[in-house]
Amino acid sequence: MSSTIVIEDKNQNKPITEPKFALLPQTIGKMEAKTFNRILYVRLPCNPIFPIGVVYLSDHVHKQFPNIEQRIFDLGTVPPLDYAKALDRCIDEFQPTLLVFSWRDIQIYAPVGGRGGNPLQYTFEFFYSRNPFLKLQGAMGLLRIASGYYGELWRNLGLLKRGIKRAQRYNPNARVIVGGGAVSVFYEQLGKSLPKGTIVSVGEGETLLTKLLSGQEFRDERCYVVGEEKPRDRLIHEQPTPLEKTACNYDYIETIWPEFKYYLQDGDFYIGVQTKRGCPHNCCYCVYTVVEGKQVRINPADEVVAEMRQLYDRGVRNFWFTDAQFIPARKFIDDAVELLQKIVDSGMTDIHWAAYIRADNLTPELCELMVKTGMNYFEIGITSGSQELVRKMRMGYNLRTVLQNCRDLKAAGFNDLVSVNYSFNVIDERPETIRQTIAYHRELERIFGADKVEPAIFFIGLQPHTHLEEYAFKENILKPGYDPMNITPWTVQKMLWNPEPLGSFFGEVCLQAWQQNPNDFGREVMKILEERLGCAELEEALSAPIETKPKQLVGV
Repeated sequence: MSSTIVIEDKNQNKPITEPKFALLPQTIGKMEAKTFNRILYVRLPCNPIFPIGVVYLSDHVHKQFPNIEQRIFDLGTVPPLDYAKALDRCIDEFQPTLLVFSWRDIQIYAPVGGRGGNPLQYTFEFFYSRNPFLKLQGAMGLLRIASGYYGELWRNLGLLKRGIKRAQRYNPNARVIVGGGAVSVFYEQLGKSLPKGTIVSVGEGETLLTKLLSGQEFRDERCYVVGEEKPRDRLIHEQPTPLEKTACNYDYIETIWPEFKYYLQDGDFYIGVQTKRGCPHNCCYCVYTVVEGKQVRINPADEVVAEMRQLYDRGVRNFWFTDAQFIPARKFIDDAVELLQKIVDSGMTDIHWAAYIRADNLTPELCELMVKTGMNYFEIGITSGSQELVRKMRMGYNLRTVLQNCRDLKAAGFNDLVSVNYSFNVIDERPETIRQTIAYHRELERIFGADKVEPAIFFIGLQPHTHLEEYAFKENILKPGYDPMNITPWTVQKMLWNPEPLGSFFGEVCLQAWQQNPNDFGREVMKILEERLGCAELEEALSAPIETKPKQLVGV
């Protein structure tokens, strides 16, 4: 579909001294097709990660409405003290009629190192340390993180409100859409703080924008209007509208995004390219499957390679396939083979790439193509080395198959770092399942080499809209209606998901690991666990009993 809009806004150079804050709900309608002729995409501050979301949105709009003027403004490239002034300056210059804010991060609790320190370490020091000085250190660290978290939350809300007020100086009917990963997860809570009239977008935004710009009814998409309606029940679980993706036009993107070359200047960024959307799995703790939907939608391989080629010709050599899973199921193996073979045929032989990959879906042919096309990072997100616990978490992994596929990958010549994600103290964790995980990890070390296998120690964490949240309700760990954006200590302790009776044990082990070898925390944790509990036979880890009496996840 193609549509052309040419509208002259006679008020664009006449600032309004007392702007309305937002449109009234009844003014939303077909007038929008005549109003939204200048779109400003504002990427709110976050870590310097290539903003693939706003790039794809603006590319889609340009293909549908080529005469609409657009601009991308990336606050991720602006010094923090300049956020407000830079936003004002951009709006004054561009005078947008529609602002689209992309909000990527709301870190409620991230069990990894971050800008404010290591939340996992601080939390364990506060809750589990017997040393009063360490406990105080943990408390102060958590206080700094909480201060930073709430500060970023209020700052982003302030930037959003500032932006729409500023835009309405020039265009009283200017509107605002807010979307992105953070909004998709916390859309219910954020709606209470957003300006009236804000359109809150959940998940993908292309079809929502198409309908809005065409003057069509858009509320049947995964969205709602603040102040006009409450979000539909289970809105995030609705399936997104299918969309056929074509190669992003980076010649156009370069003209509307002044900061584009920031991500190309040093050659060390991994630039995002999407090969598919959706994830068909039911992993108990993962929110991807609801944000992107269970229907896997494959982007044509020729279009993916054409997009990569445009970036390659601009000097890009590192690519990150931004799919929820690069090979989500065995039925999509042929699609992955086709894409990798076309990358080989394209002549881009000096590239590197990485992605989230389910290691149970590899084949010898795929392994060879992965190595040949330059895959230089491999992440095994198995969460546990116990087949019993993998089954209870609804992950669908066969750990025996994963091991064989890892052997195939090694045989194909893969010699780079392997990151293995382990989340201890998951549902029904026991000393014997810990020993099984240790046995599984040691086998991976035998396959790739101990120096090449890096255990990443997480605790699964509780996300809204997941099966784990349902389980927490059933077990009275949390009450329906709780606020997932609240990071008080008693909430954090529940959302971290490190319950007793093993919670204190893992707290003690992790504290010992930080004390003994903080620069190699994951390996130190595995070493301490093996010293204390021992190591099971590998076959025990690969076998899952059918009958178990301990508590199981809802629906298992």
